Amino acid sequence: MLFFSYFKDLVGREVTVELKNDLAIRGTLHSVDQYLNIKLENTRVVDQDKNPHMLSVRNCFIRGSVVRYVQLPPDGVDIELLHDATRREARGG
Repeated sequence: MLFFSYFKDLVGREVTVELKNDLAIRGTLHSVDQYLNIKLENTRVVDQDKNPHMLSVRNCFIRGSVVRYVQLPPDGVDIELLHDATRREARGG
């Protein structure tokens, strides 16, 4: 639940999602659910030469099980908040 709560706070921010098939998509985080399924708006492919078939895609839904990484905006990472939440979760509360 830690990551779900964290990602909910990033709704409306731009993120880059790298999939297990090496496709990287950048867009505005529209929504995320408890399975870390992600909906992006205003999307664009990071490597357009490698994936020209994705140029016309503007909105997409990404199943959480195919996500390798999510790159967050540098100013969107509150280190202290993550440390505190991780400690609370490790203690079971």
